[in-house]
Amino acid sequence: MNLTSLVRVTKDWALMASFIQARNITLSFKPKNREPVTALNNFNLDVARGEFVSIVGPSGCGKSTFLNILLGLIEPDNGQMQLNGTRITGPSQERAMVFQEFGLLPWRTVTANVELGLELKGVPAEQRLIRVNELIKLVGLNGFERHYPHELSGGMKQRVGLARALATEPAVLLMDEPFAALDAQTRDLMQAELLQIWERTQKTVLFVTHSIEEAAYLSDRVVVMTARPGHTKDILKIHLPRPRDYEMRLTPEFNEIKLRIWEVLREELTSRG
Repeated sequence: MNLTSLVRVTKDWALMASFIQARNITLSFKPKNREPVTALNNFNLDVARGEFVSIVGPSGCGKSTFLNILLGLIEPDNGQMQLNGTRITGPSQERAMVFQEFGLLPWRTVTANVELGLELKGVPAEQRLIRVNELIKLVGLNGFERHYPHELSGGMKQRVGLARALATEPAVLLMDEPFAALDAQTRDLMQAELLQIWERTQKTVLFVTHSIEEAAYLSDRVVVMTARPGHTKDILKIHLPRPRDYEMRLTPEFNEIKLRIWEVLREELTSRG
């Protein structure tokens, strides 16, 4: 199997039914007493329902900014973001974010942190408990329901954050370098568990990472962004079978995929100095 059949630029992906559609997204930040900074310039992307898409690119290229626009926290200067044909104009429980910093409330137990979104939504306590127990089991935290964040490891905290994001049953899961703060072994474990959860729930996932190996392992497609102002440089489809396991990373095919992504990214890094 050659590299071309493993990783291809998917120029015809937009022909599929787009669940998420970003069109000509442009955004500039205008700090006081400083020159404006254009974070994104004519950024375009189509994502199918249930797809796992990772975004890589140089530091400061607008990856996290794009997620915040999709989350509805930032309004672009130009362009339009749509979810299932409806324009995104603000936050919604259809979209949930998992952050690198965990963001757990230290005075609440695991159960209380996971149920927070349901509580704010007004779901009755009995229904909340049923849903929370399902999610705690899903992310492998049985027996830790009454523990507080300071009693948990980094990986366990991130599991709580993932369960909390899934609690309100969002259509889209946004993940902004969620495993960057974890040690290497825990990160590998969390990647494998995320894939298992994704395969069971079939959520649409947009995953920002600086790790080429992580992007290749998790994704259906990898978006490579240009340096700031960021826009899509290339989109590569990952032709690897699912389910995936750690041993797959040791194959020549996987290493060829990583090399192809790196070549696209390196071209951008060197062209911008």
